Amino acid sequence: MKQKVKIVYCTPSIYIAGGIERVLTTKVNYLANQTDKYEITIILTDGYGNEPFYPLSDKVNIINLNIGFEELWGMSFAKKVFAYLKKQRRFKRMLKQELMSLRPDICVSTLRREINFICDIPDGSKKIGELHVNRQNYRNFESNDTNIAKHIFSKWWMHRLVRQLKRLDKFVVLTEQDKQSWTELRNVCVIPNPLPSIPQTTSQLNNKRVIAVGRYTYQKGFDLLLQAWNIVEKECPDWQLAIFGPGDKTSYIKQMHDMKIDEARCVLHDAVENIGTEYNDSSIFVFSSRFEGFGMVLLEAMSHGLASISFDCPCGPKDIVDNGKDGILVENGNVQQLAEGIIHLIQDKEKCVSLAHAAIEKARQYDISIIGMQWERLFTSVLSVQK
Repeated sequence: MKQKVKIVYCTPSIYIAGGIERVLTTKVNYLANQTDKYEITIILTDGYGNEPFYPLSDKVNIINLNIGFEELWGMSFAKKVFAYLKKQRRFKRMLKQELMSLRPDICVSTLRREINFICDIPDGSKKIGELHVNRQNYRNFESNDTNIAKHIFSKWWMHRLVRQLKRLDKFVVLTEQDKQSWTELRNVCVIPNPLPSIPQTTSQLNNKRVIAVGRYTYQKGFDLLLQAWNIVEKECPDWQLAIFGPGDKTSYIKQMHDMKIDEARCVLHDAVENIGTEYNDSSIFVFSSRFEGFGMVLLEAMSHGLASISFDCPCGPKDIVDNGKDGILVENGNVQQLAEGIIHLIQDKEKCVSLAHAAIEKARQYDISIIGMQWERLFTSVLSVQK
């Protein structure tokens, strides 16, 4: 019997409902279940004792080093620095021990704390890095403020990161747009995030509801969406907007009050377990993010047969949407254009249907069976190169 290729993934945890956690689980399930070529191990630093949030194949091995970087979140700055250095030394020592014992053929870093030393571990494996945000927003990507000290530190940090990335056998980003930003590197390739599956049922486009999905944070631009909706609701009084996601809604509720938005037709929901049902009960999807790594919810909405309109933000929408064919792109941050685009889709049912049908076909290109094969080809190519 042909020996399986050993692949190790390094990531902080898989017990929360995060984007990286979902994408990683989708990929390793495919590699473990749909092929008989790989032996998969995930090495974690946090969430010891917690079950994976997303269903994980029993063929995938889990090693939790129980470093506990999450303990740093509630510490003062002084304590955090000392504790971080101590935990990082322990992490480096323990990860080296595991990799030297496992002797994987390929080690994949999700570019967290291990990227600082992963290429120094002489376990014989090919080293691959995968980035789940765009370069511009890789650090501090929830913040909308800048200062000189932060700018200087970010430049130093990025210079240090690039030195490590150059040492990787391959560096994977999610979009062609983001690839162009890594001008210092010659080892970059693009593999987009996969959809776990293509939905069996899709929207009938009969409900007069616009939907948006995402965490209630600055990045997702729901404040901009509410500004646009303030225009839309006056033109289309029989339509409603529904936003779904985790996080603190306080500032958005205040914004609605200040703008006198009709709360009966604009509802801010918490996250729901089955968002697919909500997609199917809607007709138009709005993607108002200021920036993204990829934009999975946009792709999910398209797979459910929704007509979608999105800011042309970095990075993701431009790679996913063929403007005017399977969705609509408007200038990033342009509230007026976003509002006009929503109104256009509401008033032109034929255009809405046309975009929705084309969106389903576009989404099929991102099914895990297709994206999984791209990863398999990458693994084969790096293993064929002799150091």
